[in-house]
Amino acid sequence: MDLATLIGIIGAFAFIVMAMLQGGELGSFYDTPSVLIVIAGSLCVVLMKFNMGQFFGATKIAMKAFMFKLEKPEELIEKAVEMADAARKGGFLALEEAEVNNSFFRKGIDLLVDGHDAEVVRDNLNKDIDETTERHLRGMAVFRAMADVAPAMGMIGTLIGLVAMLKNMDDPKAIGPAMAVALLTTLYGAVLANMVATPIADKLALRMNEEMLNRRLILDAVMGIQAGLNPRVIEGMLKNYLAESKRQVKTTDD
Repeated sequence: MDLATLIGIIGAFAFIVMAMLQGGELGSFYDTPSVLIVIAGSLCVVLMKFNMGQFFGATKIAMKAFMFKLEKPEELIEKAVEMADAARKGGFLALEEAEVNNSFFRKGIDLLVDGHDAEVVRDNLNKDIDETTERHLRGMAVFRAMADVAPAMGMIGTLIGLVAMLKNMDDPKAIGPAMAVALLTTLYGAVLANMVATPIADKLALRMNEEMLNRRLILDAVMGIQAGLNPRVIEGMLKNYLAESKRQVKTTDD
């Protein structure tokens, strides 16, 4: 569970709710027509921009904003050094039974064990990276579209409410509900765009960058193992992916 996402979204809505309670009852901030215009309307408009698979697939991708487990680069470097050492001692076949939890790393090792040349290995892994990036970008695009559409739907609801209000100026009882639609749709649109869709899209972009860094690190590790580089050379090369403060190479006394 990503605590930053969870705390952020709960905290943001908690402050909004507290502000609403200061201004009256929560029920006064709920209006069914406004919900239908902004929530349902925005979903339908976003659906127009994508196909069914992309639209509903974004829900699964969005879960990475809340639940996402990714190996630390340091752990991958340690595993790469271990694999490089095993390959130098026993050949690529010695890696066949090695325990590798990362599926992308496992794919690269299997390509080495199968005896493919460097170009085939690199092309396969790069294609996997490109396809994964494309999936992330599609998921982000859905939420970016939602962030763009929601305020516009809120404005449409506001205009509907204003028209209804102006047409019923002679009926005081009709002015209140019409004004509620006018104001609450703008509120709902702003909340949906700025407190849900945009933060999720930004967090997915962060997740994509983290995953792509790990995959590029693994690609270099696999290519280094195939080239027969010394494990220490591979370690030093892969530590370029770390922040400067984390690049200290461990040394042992002779």
